[in-house]
Amino acid sequence: MARTAPKVERLAEDGEAMTDALSTVLAAAEENGTVTWSDVSDDLTSGEWGRLIESGLLIDADGEGFVIDDPEGVREALEESDAAPSEDDEDSGWSKWDKLAGLGTLGLFAGYSMTSVRDVIAGGFIDIFLGPLNDMLPFYVVILVLAIITGTTSTILQDNLMDMSGMGDHQEKMEDLKERRKAAKERDDQEALDRLEEEQMELMTDQMGMFKQQFRPMVWIMLVNIPLFLWLYWIVFGAGVDASPVITLPIFGKVEAWSNSVAGPIQAWIVWYFLCSLSFTQIIRKALNVETTPTG
Repeated sequence: MARTAPKVERLAEDGEAMTDALSTVLAAAEENGTVTWSDVSDDLTSGEWGRLIESGLLIDADGEGFVIDDPEGVREALEESDAAPSEDDEDSGWSKWDKLAGLGTLGLFAGYSMTSVRDVIAGGFIDIFLGPLNDMLPFYVVILVLAIITGTTSTILQDNLMDMSGMGDHQEKMEDLKERRKAAKERDDQEALDRLEEEQMELMTDQMGMFKQQFRPMVWIMLVNIPLFLWLYWIVFGAGVDASPVITLPIFGKVEAWSNSVAGPIQAWIVWYFLCSLSFTQIIRKALNVETTPTG
């Protein structure tokens, strides 16, 4: 059972169809003593049959068919898999709140092109909270504070809404598939190549789901960051911050006004914001031990 359970768990990760296939083969093997492809071909695909053999759960019985390795362990692992709660749409996809956040983000984008929307969001709402901060601190410190806020919220949202271990597992499966495909080509095993082709299509489908899941935290991050960024834009171009003292930016040197372009069309306040954001976001991720790259 100790070695059987992990094998069944890996099959379960491939989807409910694989655990159903294993249950079907287990029942046929227990009824007949052994099981052959013809016994279960009406209920299984050739890809599922090949996957069971590759998993080591279905082993050759000296040319007389196949048997289940450790049938009792397989049965117990299947029962545990059935008892485990399955992921619902809240975990594996976008919930209604995610979709509402997406719609809200699209609405906020209008603030970049429509002055009336920007005035309502930045001047009418966000300024209530950030206006006092701007009155007390130099503008470069205000930008620094906002960069820390957005870096912290982005890190926390990524940590809670993105499953990096799942992405790492997917990459491992792709690497394993690549190795098995190479081995099948070397021995000119066309049947195995066909099975691996089906498995690759399933993994590609999973990969699309990964991309969708990876974009999910970005919606919430933008929902927080865009209003703050609109407020900065509103302050620079609507509240006369250009009269602030001369500042010195790393690499670019002295800049007389925050609205001055320092790198093509990119203005000084944007450069300073991104320098602060990139620096402090890395520090925050280290402090909170948040992984933003796939792990196994």
